[in-house]
Amino acid sequence: MARQNDPDSATCQFFINHRDNGPLDYVENIRPGYTVFGKVTEGMDIVDAIASVVTTTRMGYNDVPVEPVVIQSARAVSE
Repeated sequence: MARQNDPDSATCQFFINHRDNGPLDYVENIRPGYTVFGKVTEGMDIVDAIASVVTTTRMGYNDVPVEPVVIQSARAVSE
């Protein structure tokens, strides 16, 4: 889950990691990390398309999509 500096501040935004993203990992007494709560089980072509959108720097943040990326539906799948 995306959050502010407070590890318990996540609300509604989330990351889809397209590759290993070590800076988001938990490191005891150093970095609280981010919660992982799922995985892509199908539709990886959509994740690839999201990863390839044009980005810019906005309000000090890098890699912000120029046009908003909106996920119109998702569903939980039991394994």
